[in-house]
Amino acid sequence: MTGYRKPLQGTFVAMLMCIAAVSHGADWPQFLGPQRNGVSSETGLIDAFPAAGPKELWRIAGGVGMSACAIEGELGCTLIQDEKHQILLAFHPETGAILWRCPLAPAYTNSMGDGPRATPTISNGTIFAYTGEGILAAVQATDGQLLWTQHPVRSHKGKPAEYGMACSPLVVKEQVIVTIGAPEATVASYDVKTGALNWKSGAGHSCGYSSPALLVVSETAQVVVFSGDAVLGIDPQEGSVQWEHAYVTDYNCNIAVPQSIHGDIFVSAGENHGSTLLAVSPAGQVTARWESQGMKSVLRNEWQTSVLLGGFLYGFDNVGSAGPVTHLTCIDAATGDVRWQQKRFGKGNLIAADGKLWISTMDGELVLVAARPDQFTELSRAQVIQTTRQSPVIASGRLYLRDNAEIVCFDIRKP
Repeated sequence: MTGYRKPLQGTFVAMLMCIAAVSHGADWPQFLGPQRNGVSSETGLIDAFPAAGPKELWRIAGGVGMSACAIEGELGCTLIQDEKHQILLAFHPETGAILWRCPLAPAYTNSMGDGPRATPTISNGTIFAYTGEGILAAVQATDGQLLWTQHPVRSHKGKPAEYGMACSPLVVKEQVIVTIGAPEATVASYDVKTGALNWKSGAGHSCGYSSPALLVVSETAQVVVFSGDAVLGIDPQEGSVQWEHAYVTDYNCNIAVPQSIHGDIFVSAGENHGSTLLAVSPAGQVTARWESQGMKSVLRNEWQTSVLLGGFLYGFDNVGSAGPVTHLTCIDAATGDVRWQQKRFGKGNLIAADGKLWISTMDGELVLVAARPDQFTELSRAQVIQTTRQSPVIASGRLYLRDNAEIVCFDIRKP
């Protein structure tokens, strides 16, 4: 697999800086945080929960859906669903007061769970949201006014993914990018102000359920897309495919977000598939630095993204074909060697902040684990919400989590 790739020019560096500057360290404006890697820069957070559990600041009614929250300044939002509509819901992060509601599309139903899947993205006064059937919407952050909508899947003659469109929009300067999986367009970019199509890219790939990320790949800034059957590196300005690597998974269930590790790309998938660290040469040639595939893989992320801390990846290893057995695992990112594994920990999501893993389980527990490669150490555990697949969010010393009925906020700052 080859392709010409431009060097890391000032324009590309500026794009990465733009992503980093979308918010201050205290914000979490998109899926998996400011850098879309599940890591917060916040410090001064509690090391264990009080006996009664984490301090709850507020709890409000929400709705059905798998979307996480996005937080920027005095604005929080998420996608929910009532009996009639998929709704972009805005709330005040400190008080939980509802600011506005913007219906985006009819209610979405699916055998794998109803409601929208993707997390909205807040950028420069606009919120971008992607519904279950694949409607991309831009909404004014101040008052919830709908600015524009596009239907990328339909307009490019594709069809929604079997389990719903799950890509969280990626904003790169003046464009918003989503995966669509249409026959002649795996990915599409739209102007943030007008909704006009900038470019479409890739052909012949299913969309999968992952979200694109702007990463440095072999000293080049690229939009990296984990489609249902491949990993692609795309020029963010022109939309041209710079390289691609086949990564076929049963049911097109590539869901985790790709991560950059010193210019290499880490991808992982469930369905007994596995994980690999890919090296991409300046000429676009792709080789595996290490790979661990099949039923004995070291790390099989089903619908969770692992986090990288100090050269080690922490994540969920899901056994079998969407089976109930899941191990919490730490591996050496450079080699794929397992450092520790907590057997049958259970399904959930995790993010990292202040040297700790903040984990939400499907059973509605919040678990605090020390982010240490030498051993597994659970610090605290508390039942805080009902069954959930949404990931937790940390912003300004507060942790946000939701299920299919409520949104809850906890104070996690040290006294």
